[in-house]
Amino acid sequence: MSNFGLTDLRLVDAYRVAVEEAKSATHAGEVLAGAREYGSLAEAVGDATLVVGTSSVEKREMQLPLYRLEDAARRIRRHGGQTALLFGSEKFGLSNEEMSYCHFLTRIPTREPHGSMNLGQAVAVTLYELVRDGGWKEVGGREQRAASTAEVDRLTGLLWEALGESGYVEERVAGSTELKLRRLVRRMGLGQRDAVQWQGMIRQILWKMRNR
Repeated sequence: MSNFGLTDLRLVDAYRVAVEEAKSATHAGEVLAGAREYGSLAEAVGDATLVVGTSSVEKREMQLPLYRLEDAARRIRRHGGQTALLFGSEKFGLSNEEMSYCHFLTRIPTREPHGSMNLGQAVAVTLYELVRDGGWKEVGGREQRAASTAEVDRLTGLLWEALGESGYVEERVAGSTELKLRRLVRRMGLGQRDAVQWQGMIRQILWKMRNR
């Protein structure tokens, strides 16, 4: 990461042995020393306004837009806000639930017999593509900043409550429905002020339904 100017490493449910061995390695550097660990993915990406997942897409039905790495890199640079790149375990990749936190997915175009890559190599290739040809560019002139993942999650939670209260879904039983709702809200691409306004409206709707 440090080779390409990125230093904010966040770990979720990390394998402790591997983490400690990496931290004690020669030239581990500030990236590993400053790595932060989180109990959940939602916490780790809570301040991000764009979440991009990585996938080899082998035998997976994609529920999100999927872009080749070079196209995804252009979209990330245009976004200009806080972006989180998600890498799953080398063996299993990202789960469907983890992907539901993403706005879109990206893949490194590899030849078919070898669709997946070593995790370290995949990270290096992805970050190189992000910073080549001039690196990061500041994007200004936005009317409002994009809603963070935490703000979008609060809105999703309120919507889920309202759907349960209205009888649209049975209370907390349809796991796939909740993932679909999370993906739907992310596709809306809400700004921060809009997300807060929607939260207020749904809270009022919930209050009316519960006090009718």
